Amino acid sequence: MRFAFAAAGTGGHVFPALAVADALERAGVARDRIVFFGGDRMEATAVPDAGYELVQVPLQGLKRSMSPDNMRLPASVWRATQLIRAELRKRDVSVMIAFGGYVTVPAGWAARRAGVRLFLHEQNAQPGLANRLISGRAETSFVSFRGPSERLRSSRVVGNPLRRAFSSYDGAALRPEAMERYGLPGGVPVIGILGGSLGARVLNEAAVRIADGHDAGSIALVQLAGAAHAPAYAEMASSSHVAWRVMPFEDEMQYFYAASDLVLSRAGALTISELAATGTPAVVVPYQAGTAGHQAANAAQLAVAGGAVVVPEAEIDAVPVVVEQLIGDAPRRQAMAEAAAKQGHPHAADVIAQTLLEAGDG
Repeated sequence: MRFAFAAAGTGGHVFPALAVADALERAGVARDRIVFFGGDRMEATAVPDAGYELVQVPLQGLKRSMSPDNMRLPASVWRATQLIRAELRKRDVSVMIAFGGYVTVPAGWAARRAGVRLFLHEQNAQPGLANRLISGRAETSFVSFRGPSERLRSSRVVGNPLRRAFSSYDGAALRPEAMERYGLPGGVPVIGILGGSLGARVLNEAAVRIADGHDAGSIALVQLAGAAHAPAYAEMASSSHVAWRVMPFEDEMQYFYAASDLVLSRAGALTISELAATGTPAVVVPYQAGTAGHQAANAAQLAVAGGAVVVPEAEIDAVPVVVEQLIGDAPRRQAMAEAAAKQGHPHAADVIAQTLLEAGDG
């Protein structure tokens, strides 16, 4: 049997798809029996780098402004649908799963026209437009959070598929190696600051205020500042009186969470899922300009459960105070860690892969 994945645009769509593909491979599916459909954004490098074939589809997403480019979208979607349908038939694909983003609509239509069983995965608590349009054609809509996404047809809450390191995560066992990896001292609480792959200006600026507000030897910081911002913040860190490690990004995120006693982050779907899977207490600042309030919705379930404290971006100046309170309250952080862990779905990739295998056998 052969499997197709539609994933394009951002890491939020592409990385969960790769996690499920890897789970299929661990279950015995050869890589050459898995094909991805996408465009020319992140997937153009991430998918081939992971060892999977990518069929590029010439298609742009819907512009949310009143752009004349949107007038050409129906014809573009029709051509993309025809291309994907032809590829599905040529490769004798049995099952397709789409992960949202602009390629989902033509992929979903093509799958149904080619007689291929269709599944969806929604990463965010608030479902995206493409998944809402296609969910009526899917057998199952796997969703990551309870809430609005459960309105998708035949929804099933499984969590976000994460890389394999999170399915067997043991923070205590990883901690010594993580501290050595970042060159951090032992015996002090570590604050991890995570702004996503591109960094987040407001969180990077908060890191400076947090460092400046603490005495030498009282805390340590590990900051994933984003490639564009890391050099400037690394220079600040080099003259700081607290231990402060700045990196552009981290490919092995399990070490970041193992080193962190408290994380300050945005509320992207994968970040929230990783916080839960690792049982890491967090202060989250949802991106207020995000599409349809996705980040605030993502954070809500973790916050209600007691695993995170949400600070609206408009109140960013309160972050150093909130962080200080939590750093000084180890019992509360432990309670938050336990609450976060109860919301985790570290085996989501394997659960989805098993369902796809069963569909392919059916």
